[in-house]
Amino acid sequence: MKLHSPLCDLFDIEYPVVLAGMGSASTPELAAAVSNAGGLGVIGAAALQPETLREWIRRTRSLTDKPFGVDTLLPASVRRAAAQREPGDEAAERAQLEGHLAFARQFMAQENLEPVAESRRRGSGGLQVFSKEFFEAQMAVVIEERVPVYAAGLGNPGPWMKELHANGTRVLAVVGAVRHAAQVISVGIDAIVAQGHDAGGHNSPVGAMALIPQVVDAVGDTPVLGAGGIGDGRGVAAAMMLGAAGAWIGTAFLAAEESGIAPHQKQALVDGTEEGTVISKSVTGKPARIIRSKWTDAWERASISPLPMPYQGVVSGPVMAAANAAGRADINPGFAGQGMGMIARVRPAAEIFDEIVASAIESLEQARSLLD
Repeated sequence: MKLHSPLCDLFDIEYPVVLAGMGSASTPELAAAVSNAGGLGVIGAAALQPETLREWIRRTRSLTDKPFGVDTLLPASVRRAAAQREPGDEAAERAQLEGHLAFARQFMAQENLEPVAESRRRGSGGLQVFSKEFFEAQMAVVIEERVPVYAAGLGNPGPWMKELHANGTRVLAVVGAVRHAAQVISVGIDAIVAQGHDAGGHNSPVGAMALIPQVVDAVGDTPVLGAGGIGDGRGVAAAMMLGAAGAWIGTAFLAAEESGIAPHQKQALVDGTEEGTVISKSVTGKPARIIRSKWTDAWERASISPLPMPYQGVVSGPVMAAANAAGRADINPGFAGQGMGMIARVRPAAEIFDEIVASAIESLEQARSLLD
């Protein structure tokens, strides 16, 4: 049997399985592998400088002739903060930032971490990353390169919809509440990802099982992808039974040979269980599901709170880079969803994809047999 939904026709793909655009993990190699297997591969470009984003897009095109997507973040809170900043705000923010940087330096000293030069840190750029100007420069590249699919992993792509659609680009947005779905529907979005609390990275306070059908009911004929804790074909089938047209899958592909995370982070996924994650602001400044670590624990104990995005990334970036250089999974094991416990080994993305599709078909056939 063939697994097919309106999502396949929308994106011109064989199976309704989409790679989540996980920053730095969803490389051109991983995105191309998923697209070549019959799904939609999506580059995770959140912190990529515009020139690097352009290079990643072109590299993906060299690896596949199938449709693929690009995922960036468009956090409205950062855009509003830039527009509303008053004279003198920057000095106060800098002073607060310095106190948090001192906390990070003390942590690094306690853990014997050696600093990594900023030029060697992926996505480096300090406060210029996740600024209004940074978002606009990234979107200019997405539009100039005429990518087949654009995904707003956070925020509303409304200001760019006219240009994206003029290029023939399909646009989807990740949402965590029905009200967010209503906002993006109003700008003419092509598809929506309903991502529940089970998901790795930035997610919703609402669980996937509750969120998916409510978003489906709210958006009419617009296709919905289910996300959050979907680690195999059974999860894809469950999302489709809830009304979704397919699934947006991240954590399962983090353990792919082609993913861009470090070897010690892949091993942390293999070793982890469904209880091994925590919601923390300690890396990005927004609540995100992360594998529990000494860094997340240190912020839970601290008498200070993480800074909002983008400032917390300036604090955590040097620590995460140093931990990666040292292979310290106890400090930077990475982001992951609650489906982490389903990962048994590191293997090629095509093998992961084929197993997901086969399992989804089997699960849907079993569900249909219950009606006989």
